Amino acid sequence: MIDGIYVFDNVVHMYDMSAGNLRERPDSRQAQNYMLDLSKIARDPEQHTKNQPFDRQWTTDAMGKLLFENSDTDMTMAQVVPLFDWWVDGFAPIRAQYEFAQAFPDRVLFCGGVDPAFQGVEGALTSMREQIQEMGARSIKFYNAHVDDRSWRCDDKDLAYPLYEQALKLGVDVVQFHKGVPLGPVNIEDLRPNDLQAAARDFPDLNFIIHHLGTPYFDETLSIAARFPNIYLALSGNINAYLLAPRTVQDQLGRLLLYCGAEKLLWGSEAPLWGSPQPYLEGFMELEIPEDLQENFGLPQITREHKRMILGENFARLMKVELPAQ
Repeated sequence: MIDGIYVFDNVVHMYDMSAGNLRERPDSRQAQNYMLDLSKIARDPEQHTKNQPFDRQWTTDAMGKLLFENSDTDMTMAQVVPLFDWWVDGFAPIRAQYEFAQAFPDRVLFCGGVDPAFQGVEGALTSMREQIQEMGARSIKFYNAHVDDRSWRCDDKDLAYPLYEQALKLGVDVVQFHKGVPLGPVNIEDLRPNDLQAAARDFPDLNFIIHHLGTPYFDETLSIAARFPNIYLALSGNINAYLLAPRTVQDQLGRLLLYCGAEKLLWGSEAPLWGSPQPYLEGFMELEIPEDLQENFGLPQITREHKRMILGENFARLMKVELPAQ
């Protein structure tokens, strides 16, 4: 806990940025270098020398120490990143996330991932069934922007809807989507969150989580989450920027509280991309909405109750996890 508040991190990734996982294609190195540069730019400056290099295959031991020894994180969800354009086993492989969850069964939930563009619909359905029934996946992650004309829409009734239908049939009612923040030379418009509107409308029993606030499509993301009761927003990546660009984060968070409400917001660290979650947790606990944003734009102040909901209670409710008394 941090200051008596339980921390249930929505998203960490057991990345595999090793050379052996890189595909042999002309733009693979471009995508790899972009992510390596992002990991350097994004981190709190003091963490550059404190953490192990990012360009490697992360191990269960290293991730466990990063989260549970070097931060106040209590629980987390290890999420697959099913991005196969440049990485053989995906950017955050299935097996690595599963093994991390197995190593810390009381503290880590496993989020699987599939991609019908690479696996085909039937292949994705088969993989999803295995991950849920045999590996205990509690949620499924999607990444739908690709190169080579493989991008797909989340409201595609032939390609995407069968995946949602099977998730519900297998008892999984939370699906998650990387939106905005392209992870390589893809078309950024393929990551707009607009295609989740029809999906959320057609599957009212399914909860949809949008990651990264759809940046740079923040306004669209804000509008969508405000209007659809089954759409939630993970602050993954965006909230970490508070240490680098506090004003931007204060403005975004104030608008989220005003239009969506704290109950729609989920804490996400994206560890280890940003290093240890601890400085970001401490920054979030100190974060306030400045008076001028309140007075001139009508934004509410963030309260301790808001932070308690965001840091753990909201995600625990979605995942049907009972938290200990705080």
